[in-house]
Amino acid sequence: MIDSRAIVDPGAKLADDVEVGPFAIIGPDVEIGPGTTVGPHAVVRGPTRIGRDNKIYQFASVGEEPQDKKYAGEPTRLEIGDRNVIREYVTINRGTVQDRGVTRIGSDNWIMAYVHIAHDCEVGNNTIFANGSSLAGHVNVDDYAILGGFTLVHQFCRLGAHSFSAMGTAIAKDVPPYVMVSGNPAKPHGLNFEGLKRRGFSAEATREMRNAYKTLYMSGLKLDQARERIAAMADSCSELEIMRDFLADSKRSIVR
Repeated sequence: MIDSRAIVDPGAKLADDVEVGPFAIIGPDVEIGPGTTVGPHAVVRGPTRIGRDNKIYQFASVGEEPQDKKYAGEPTRLEIGDRNVIREYVTINRGTVQDRGVTRIGSDNWIMAYVHIAHDCEVGNNTIFANGSSLAGHVNVDDYAILGGFTLVHQFCRLGAHSFSAMGTAIAKDVPPYVMVSGNPAKPHGLNFEGLKRRGFSAEATREMRNAYKTLYMSGLKLDQARERIAAMADSCSELEIMRDFLADSKRSIVR
């Protein structure tokens, strides 16, 4: 399953059925789970742990040193879950000791060509990164978020669950769950209705989300006031709990 032209360090641990294409390089301190494929010319550096049934396409760079001037060779790591698709020329860097020391990618993510995920980022499950979208360091992307092509995200930002960014969006503040943003700088443009429909949210829940959006963006309330009102709304709508918690935890303030 390993092409004779690939280079696999003796210190790497690969499941028996892992496929490695020609001229790929697998470094020491790399673990790759069953069913995973590493394409031609891809490079996987460690310490990195990759789960099962991932597909890493040709020319991807996974687990390389962080692009951070403070990095001094510390043994930081990258952790990747299961069933992710990592397309051509994707770059995913390990963490830094100035943060958690780890970059984490969850499971079932679709990461298209030329995406960059920098050091210390945390990506959840079932996300989509369209071509050329990029995360600076220390960014959190929650489950089911979608980044349109060439979306740029400033360091320390958080993108909430089910949020959506349009093509070419520049994000410098947190994006609440369910919200669509676009532009440079990013501005809110309603809810991600299509995504909510595809994921089976009820009409009643969607209506409550719309009311929460209006409270946050169209009521004229200050952010603290809107946050309190949404917290009260969440008492009778469980789908708003993640928005309530997100607003309470936001460190960079929100796109508004």
